[in-house]
Amino acid sequence: MTKLKQSHDLTISLLLLPPPFSSGYTLLRDPRHNKGLAFSEAERDAHYLRGLLPPAHASQELQEKKIMHNMRQYTVPLHRYIAMMDLQERNERLFYKLLIDNVEELLPVVYTPTVGEACQKYGSIYRRPQGLYISLKDKGKILEVLKNWPERSIQVIVVTDGERILGLGDLGCQGMGIPVGKLSLYTALGGVRPSACLPITIDVGTNNETLLNDEFYIGLRQKRATGQEYHELLEEFMTAVKQNYGEKVLTQFEDFANHNAFDLLAKYSKSHLVFNDDIQGTASVVLAGLLAALKVVGGTLADHTYLFLGAGEAGTGIADLIALETSKHTETPIDDCRKKIWLVDSKGLIVESRKESLQHFKQPWAHEHEPLKTLLEAVESIKPTVLIGTSGVGRTFTKEVVEAMASFNEKPVIFALSNPTSHSECTAEDAYTWSQGRAVFASGSPFDPVEYDGKLHVPGQSNNAYVFPGFGLGVVISGAIRVHDDMLLAASEALAEQVTDEHFAKGLIFPPFTNIRTISARIAAKVAAKAYELGLASRLPRPDDLVKYAQSCMYTPTYRSYR
Repeated sequence: MTKLKQSHDLTISLLLLPPPFSSGYTLLRDPRHNKGLAFSEAERDAHYLRGLLPPAHASQELQEKKIMHNMRQYTVPLHRYIAMMDLQERNERLFYKLLIDNVEELLPVVYTPTVGEACQKYGSIYRRPQGLYISLKDKGKILEVLKNWPERSIQVIVVTDGERILGLGDLGCQGMGIPVGKLSLYTALGGVRPSACLPITIDVGTNNETLLNDEFYIGLRQKRATGQEYHELLEEFMTAVKQNYGEKVLTQFEDFANHNAFDLLAKYSKSHLVFNDDIQGTASVVLAGLLAALKVVGGTLADHTYLFLGAGEAGTGIADLIALETSKHTETPIDDCRKKIWLVDSKGLIVESRKESLQHFKQPWAHEHEPLKTLLEAVESIKPTVLIGTSGVGRTFTKEVVEAMASFNEKPVIFALSNPTSHSECTAEDAYTWSQGRAVFASGSPFDPVEYDGKLHVPGQSNNAYVFPGFGLGVVISGAIRVHDDMLLAASEALAEQVTDEHFAKGLIFPPFTNIRTISARIAAKVAAKAYELGLASRLPRPDDLVKYAQSCMYTPTYRSYR
């Protein structure tokens, strides 16, 4: 028997052990083991539950039906979010069963766009800790703080400092909703077990005056720490993570401001297993959408010209991955591949004459061209085939901009990616109407289907949830010790491969979320295969069938029988 098989068998045997409890009352308040009315008569007798529950028995399926019935009575999205968080805190398996079985309906509740409002009001809706809060007060003892978390076998950490939450700006300590939401999806969509996931918020203060003056704010009441003080805290955190959890814990940076996000990724990618979802995850899912869109519009990546509105983490991350994929398939130097990718920031088109004043991550995109101030001027001059919005500013793809795209493209590719919905560069209805139904459209937040000229157009959602759960699973099952760009390309290609002719017929360039666990397993397999190929995998020997192995490792939330 191989070590891999022995390890897997040990995992299965551990799952079959009875839960560690001695009191029925305690059991009903333990979200990991509580089953509510699903406890059988024998279990009620064996585990001191007799009298603590009503006499009726309700299967997990019936419980799920009741919760969904109740959820649909709420008309305010935030109320649904609170109801889901309450369920997660009292019955973990039912929470994940609900999310998996109703993913398209509930994803916007636990993730974008509702999670944005939840973060804005997190101080008011805070119930109980769902992760670790590390603040400036903890400097010098972060390792001790990590040891306060009850779980030891952590595989994935999602960490934020709350400075750039979605398109909503600095929400300080209340950004915790993002790591909590992301890790819920790591489990529901990627099958990483909940006990292996750790949400963390690093609180260095906030520059949001509204929050500083809010009596319900839960974070430090001070302006943000910067410079040496900030970086010393992050250095201590990253060192403590590796010391406490080892080399193979994946640390995902989430919603850090541009000036820190690029520096942190560059600094720690050589020494730690790190991933920035805003830079790399967004890039991977958008590249997948573009690869799929090529089957609709024709040509290769190298045949198209790209124009971005927004030159921050998302915009430059996507641009880099497009250039990398193009270079890989054409064997052209990456600098040459960048020449067909143009970026517009708040000061206009990024051009060579601006290079000296640009932040370092924008400089590779400064090409020879006359300065242009507006997006419309850039569209009319460059004539891109692909327009991508990562600006965080709503309604910036105006009627004139979309009509210009449609005037020289038979099928203009328009991706309005900013979140939440109110920050989207244009709506699905705008894109289809102003392009006479010819646009290939995707957005960051979900939009309803649009009927134009008798045809129903189903907009794609370029949602990071397509990639990061499967990517993380691939890293975990291979025991990868570093993230390589080729692993991101593998994730993009794996996702694009799962868009079928049936999907294209509906206008979709992403597969439906109803199949997300299958999608994640296939992405995980491709990512793991690449890790093995690059010599970055430590879990040996390599499984023969990585898809089956990924599926066998995925957490399933069905109730267990307790002896």
